[in-house]
Amino acid sequence: MDIKSRIMDVPITGKPKKRSTGIVGLDLLLDGGFMQGSVIMIYGTPTSGLDVAAQQFWKVEGEEGSYLMNDGDIDAGMIDATDLHPEMYLPQMAGSRIVIDSLSNVIVKYGIEGAIKFLRLAREEIKKRGANLIFLVYTGIHTPMEMTRLMRSADIVIELTSHTSQNDVERLICVHKVKDSPVPQRMIPFNITERGIEASTTSRVV
Repeated sequence: MDIKSRIMDVPITGKPKKRSTGIVGLDLLLDGGFMQGSVIMIYGTPTSGLDVAAQQFWKVEGEEGSYLMNDGDIDAGMIDATDLHPEMYLPQMAGSRIVIDSLSNVIVKYGIEGAIKFLRLAREEIKKRGANLIFLVYTGIHTPMEMTRLMRSADIVIELTSHTSQNDVERLICVHKVKDSPVPQRMIPFNITERGIEASTTSRVV
């Protein structure tokens, strides 16, 4: 075997493939976006912008996806999952960009065990396909133990917060967990505009 053949046989390794979050500032914070094959939990209040972030991820051009809506208005292209048992979600999860809006509603209807079982099955499918699944969770609804179990079921955990100070509203994105990678040591501020979420792209520590 010559040198060229030996070189060709060496496996090429590098950074894991990543998929854009749909938010430029968050892509920078995560060094390129979400790892392909990962499950992402995004949580916060109903007015924190969770649904906006999820729709931006779903609508990134160039890739197909599925948005399963079970507790809100059904917009064009979304799947009405209002009356679907979570066991029926898997056949609906086509494409690489998948959103469950929301897992909170699944827990209220079917209990935490039903939600965890769904996530376990979904993780296997997502990893096999190299897709990404975002599930939304609303704060103030679930017990601390339920929140802990949901976070442990996710590869990436992101919180959207908002705080009112005098006449200003400060909104922040905080990444709490990234499986097998360092967790970013800073939060990034963001605004909700008519174009969606616009997050800071500076390196300033918040």
